[in-house]
Amino acid sequence: MSERSGEIIKQMLMTAEEIIKRFNLKPLPNEGGFYTETYRASEKISCLPKRYDSARNFSTAILYLITSDSFSKLHRVKSDEIFHFYLGDPVEMLKITEEGNVKTEILGTDILKNQSPQVVVEKNIWQATKLLPGGKFALLGCTVSPGFEFSDYQHGDKDTLINQFPELKNFIEKFI
Repeated sequence: MSERSGEIIKQMLMTAEEIIKRFNLKPLPNEGGFYTETYRASEKISCLPKRYDSARNFSTAILYLITSDSFSKLHRVKSDEIFHFYLGDPVEMLKITEEGNVKTEILGTDILKNQSPQVVVEKNIWQATKLLPGGKFALLGCTVSPGFEFSDYQHGDKDTLINQFPELKNFIEKFI
C-alpha cells in the first residue's frame, strides 16, 4: 500500500470527535457546528461601508466542522466568505439572495460529480450547510474579509424568512 493510500484510509476512519479534540473545536453559538479561529489579521481597516459598526481586521479564518446532528443553520454575515472543503462527506450549501433567488452548491472533492472544493458566499446572502444524506461529518475552512466579528452575524428566524420568501418554505424548514 502506498503512503498516500494509507493517509486516505486514516482520514476515512477518522471520527468527528477526534477532529473536535485534535483542533480543540468549540460549539458555534446559534449557527451550529464546531469551530476554532485559526487566523486573524493583525492589521485593521477602518474605512468600511456603513454596514460595519467599527474597524475590522483585514481577514479572519476558521476551521469549521459539521455533523449529521449539528449543521450550519440559516444565517447571514456582512462580509464575503470563502468556504474550503478539507475532508469528510459532501456538504449541501443553500444560498438565498435578498431577492429570493436560490442556489444550492455541493462542497466536496468529487469534482466530476459537480462538487466543489471551494464556494464563495457574498455578503448578506442567507446561507446554511448540511451534510448530504448518510454523511457523518465534514471539515471545512472559512475565510472572511473584512474579518468576521460576531456583531456581523444575523441568525435566520424561521417565521420571518417564510413570510419574506413563502415559495421557499421547504428550503427554509430544512435548514433551520
